[in-house]
This record gives sequence, C-alpha cells and structure tokens, in this order.
Amino acid sequence: MKLYLYGTDNKYSVEQTLLTLFPSERPEYPEGEPEGERCEIRLTRGEKYAVCTAKLVRNGGVFRGTARAANERLRDRDSEAHYMNRIVKLAFYRAALKSGVPKPEWGCLTGVRPVKLVSAYLRDGLAPAAASARFTREYYVSPERARLSLDAALHTARAEAGLGPGDVCLYVGIPFCPTRCSYCSFVSQSVEKSMALIPGYLEALRLDIEATAEAVGRAGLRPVSVYIGGGTPTTLSAPELDALCSHLREAFGLPEGIEFTVEAGRPDTISAEKLKVLRAHGVQRISVNPQTMSDAVLEAIGRRHTAADIISALGLVRAGGGFAVNMDLIAGLPKDTPAGFEKTLGAVLALAPENITVHTLSLKRGSTLSAVGGALPGAGEVAEMLNSACARLYGAGYEPYYLYRQKYMSGGFENVGWTRPGSDSLYNIFIMEELCGIISMGAGGSTKLVAPGRIKRFFAPKYPLEYIKSIDSIREGKERITDFYGL
Repeated sequence: MKLYLYGTDNKYSVEQTLLTLFPSERPEYPEGEPEGERCEIRLTRGEKYAVCTAKLVRNGGVFRGTARAANERLRDRDSEAHYMNRIVKLAFYRAALKSGVPKPEWGCLTGVRPVKLVSAYLRDGLAPAAASARFTREYYVSPERARLSLDAALHTARAEAGLGPGDVCLYVGIPFCPTRCSYCSFVSQSVEKSMALIPGYLEALRLDIEATAEAVGRAGLRPVSVYIGGGTPTTLSAPELDALCSHLREAFGLPEGIEFTVEAGRPDTISAEKLKVLRAHGVQRISVNPQTMSDAVLEAIGRRHTAADIISALGLVRAGGGFAVNMDLIAGLPKDTPAGFEKTLGAVLALAPENITVHTLSLKRGSTLSAVGGALPGAGEVAEMLNSACARLYGAGYEPYYLYRQKYMSGGFENVGWTRPGSDSLYNIFIMEELCGIISMGAGGSTKLVAPGRIKRFFAPKYPLEYIKSIDSIREGKERITDFYGL
C-alpha cells in the first residue's frame, strides 16, 4: 500500500497497523503527489489537542478516520511518544474499518504484550471488571480476548508479588534438534549435520556459565528460575545433560527447590535415562510438545515421530515422577483443519498435562515452510481452532496465565499458555511481562536486564560455530551485567 505521512515520521506505528489490517500489503513511500490506492496520515498540533487524520483510498472509495490526544497528557518524551503512536494507529484503524475491513479480535492493538496494559490498570487500582471494560473500550478488543488478557494479568500480579529486588531468571540455550521442523525460524542445528559441533559447543557453554555466574554474584543477584531451552535440549545425551546441570548448580549455587524447566520438546529425544538425570538435578518442569496429534500433519511439518510416540514419551515422563508437563500445540499448521485440531486438543486433554500452550502459526523468514509456501488453513479456520481451544480449556479447568503476540501470525491472533490452578511457570510470566532480568547463556541467547524504568538487551551469536569462536568476547561481555546494576 502507498503510504504518505505528513507531520510525522512514525513509520513504525503505521506499518504495524498495516500489517494487522492488510496482511498481504507491504508499505511503499512514493514521492510526489498522492495517487492511486493509498493511505494519507496527517498529524497536527493545536492549542488543546494533537490530532491525527487518516485518509484511506481503497476499492474506489475514500474513507476517513480521526483520533486525538489532549496536549495536557503529553507531559514528557515518553508520554508524547505513547500518545502519538496511539492516535496514529487509531486514525488508520478507524478509516480501515469504515472501508469494510473486518474488525480484528485484538482491535487496534499491534503490540506483543497486551497483558501489560491490563496489568497497568490493575496496578492503578481498577477492579478486574473495570480494567477489562477499559481495555475493551480503549483498544476495541473483543470480549473474548479481553477475558484472556485479564485472566493472564491476574496470574501476573500473583507472580510479581513474590519477586524480590535482585531476583533474576537464567536461560540456557541448546541450539540442536534431531531434525528441523518446517515452521521453525529458531536458530537450531540438526544433529544429523552438526553432531561434531556438540562437544565444542558444550565446552564453550561451560565457560559462558562460569563467566555469567561470576557476574551475577558480583551484582548480588538471586536466580529464582532456570530454563534450558533450544532447539531441543534433550537432543543431548544423558551424560551431557548430567554434566550441564551439574555445572549450572555448582556455578550459581542454585538452591534446592528452585523452579527448573527443561524443554524435552521432541518425543523422539526422550528416554528414561535422560529423565532420571533431570530428576536427580531437581528439574521439576518438562515439555513434551506434540504440536499436533495428527500423523499426517506431523509428516507435513517434518517431524519423524508419530502421535503414538508422543503418548509413549509422556508415559515415560509420568513413570519418572515429579514432573509438571507442558504440551505445545500449533493452530494453523499445513494439512490441519478445525476438525483435526479439535481431535488433537481432545487427545491432549485426555493426557492431562499441567500446562498446555496453544500457539498460532507465525510464518517468519528463516522457516522452511515460509520459503517453500504451500496451502495453510485460512484465518477463519484458525479462528475456529483457537475459539474451540479456548472454550474447551476453560471448560476443563485450565486458566490462561501468560499471553503474547507475534508478527506474521495467521489472522493476527495470539499464543496463550494455559495452566491448571497452581501450576504456573513463573519463568514464562517473568519473561513475557518483563518483570525481572532474564540472563542468557548459549548461542542465540537474548539477555534482557530489567530495573525500574530501564531495560537493556544484548545478544549472543546465533550459530553454534560462531558462538564457539566468539566465546572469549562473550565472557568479557558479561561485565555488562554488573555495569547495569550499578556495581
């Protein structure tokens, strides 16, 4: 779509709204006089208000939307940026709806973390019902998505109440998988091609852990949750997992009972021996992620296991005892249908995991599926899958406890983590709502340091070989942790 901006250079807000409302369009910024199908965004400042108008020319019609913010609200740089972003999005949104674009479930929201908005209302003293009503009114969010957000915000409030100053989470990345799934855009290496990299990677990771633990200790920080993700960490052998967990506990002095999660993810990597090692190191939470319980869909996404393998793997986990289990599902996979997704959900509910995460397929650059294309369920079918999941999970006694959105999601929907009461993953809440620092080790790790009014991010090299070669500079970079916390 041709975009013309006057009085503002806020391309980000305009493009995010374009992506939400017109997902097949890409932004263009032509020079000269406006012509053809287009959207003109104009921002002006008067004595009392900042006003944004959007003129959308589409399908032979002209449609206008307007939004404004009182100048008295533009108290400082941050508040001005917030309200300018808001009125630009709202004006474009209102013009688009007048043109016949269906109202999105998330209204005019384009951000990753909608729960943050509801949490802010609760912190300001609004009762839950009033917070939900304000959220719906101000952002045009559907009642169903407002309910999800409110319930997740209530879980966030309980988790936040247990945090102390200096509390942080630890993340360890294992970027290896048995094979690469077609929808995956994460940096991961198939062990079929990169088995020789694993020993060198684990040695570099050991040095990374030591340097990180020293920096965390100097800063006086206290780890409250540990998460080993990937990739698929259980691609490692039992002795490799044993050495990794031992080193983590020793380096950080992890207390008994700390929340400790390992993504087992792929059932073809789970064995009784590995589970025994994890339990011996105090791992309490584990993922067994089917994504689907349809063998045809599993084949379409490049998984070399069956639905029966998932059930067998979960049986091993339950026999090992003591693990809270998460199972991931994805709505919108190739060859799936609403009826097929319904069967998957029923099969997973029958297995009674403590947590179920329902993802919406997000086609990102870097995924094989994105590169090769292919028939996928449409937005209407994905909506049917998600709405069915929501009704069935609520009906089965699960509650939404964290929620986030991503770019390029089918239908502009969301990912929701569901939990049985009392089985929340604190790590998932803390990272999603940015309640405390997340300190990462390993390739592709994203460290996010959080303090009142400040957030700082830094990233490790993405690829295992690059990570191994850069380990000396990675270790030196851990000083940023102590610098951030003022020591």
